[in-house]
Amino acid sequence: MSAAREHAQIIMQALERAGYQAYLVGGCVRDLLLSRPVHDYDIATSASPEQVQSLFPRTVPTGLRHGTVTVLVEQEAYEVTTFRTEGRYEDHRRPETVKFVTDLEEDLARRDFTINAMALSSAGTLVDCFGGQSDLRDGIIRCVGNPERRFEEDALRMLRAIRFSAQLGFSVENKTLHAASVCAPLCAALSAERVRDEMEKTLCSPQPEKIGLMIDLGLLHHLNLKSHGDLSALAAVPPDRLSRWAMACLLLPSLDLTSLRLDRHTTQICTKAAHVSPALVDRISCKRAIADYGWETAELAGVLSGQADTFASIRQSGDCVTLSDLAVRGQDFPDLKGPEIFEQLRGLLYHVLEHPEDNQKDRLLAIRNPLPAGDSNF
Repeated sequence: MSAAREHAQIIMQALERAGYQAYLVGGCVRDLLLSRPVHDYDIATSASPEQVQSLFPRTVPTGLRHGTVTVLVEQEAYEVTTFRTEGRYEDHRRPETVKFVTDLEEDLARRDFTINAMALSSAGTLVDCFGGQSDLRDGIIRCVGNPERRFEEDALRMLRAIRFSAQLGFSVENKTLHAASVCAPLCAALSAERVRDEMEKTLCSPQPEKIGLMIDLGLLHHLNLKSHGDLSALAAVPPDRLSRWAMACLLLPSLDLTSLRLDRHTTQICTKAAHVSPALVDRISCKRAIADYGWETAELAGVLSGQADTFASIRQSGDCVTLSDLAVRGQDFPDLKGPEIFEQLRGLLYHVLEHPEDNQKDRLLAIRNPLPAGDSNF
């Protein structure tokens, strides 16, 4: 048993000794049953937030209004939330009111999907009121109760359904899919950051092409993503965020990363790499990409175009591919000024890209009329 699981056990047993119910709930139960790594252990209890605070010496009042207290054990934090039901939702995202209850089943009934609506006691007893274990065995994503109601409560659940499908390799149950298509316009009210996070988790999953299902259902129409072609190439690149976002930019020309509020570095490098990649057809074009855009952008473009091995070979060769690699510097041309120096060096660099043997100071100084730099091919 991991240290985190042991800490969660300690918290649950302390609550039970005090006369309260306590269970692991949500994603951690799902992942334990699937033998997947567990990142967070969430605990639900019949104890009120004040009772939880009185039981543990180190707590943080994370969200008392919603019944959540963070309990600190050593250097780790565990969310302990009182059993609750929820009132009407505002903005299709947050409940206006919550009501604390003492019945576990009432608490589980408010959750999104059956596979996330199970509870596990400290003794290992599984509570499964909605068929979550069966859906885990069958590989199905299914809403708890009425799917349209679940999505009207929280529109993000539609994106989460597809994300879980992509991460777990599950199919989405037909009624749940239909409800998502009906409720899709509600996604326009979601924050860009929340949509981005679900898209990124989907893109970095074993089945990134399921981003297409989000588009088909209309969940991303507000981002001007209304159709798509073959997205199978997404799975052909490494599952890191830069490679997958860059490939998404290449395959979905209308995708605007700025609208998703991705960080500036990711937005710029992925957009440039997608633009550059179609021109990478041989070693010289790869070298020119490095010269024009730098190693990071060029190598990412190489991942998209299937030229990763070519870039690895260029690195190993030690060939001159940037101005800093040139055997001459601006001060070697005292008769030139400002932009003239840059144009001279750039012209020499483009010459050396095709003639690496000429990257020697005496040879470069002897070239009085370097190949015209002109504009890059990119």
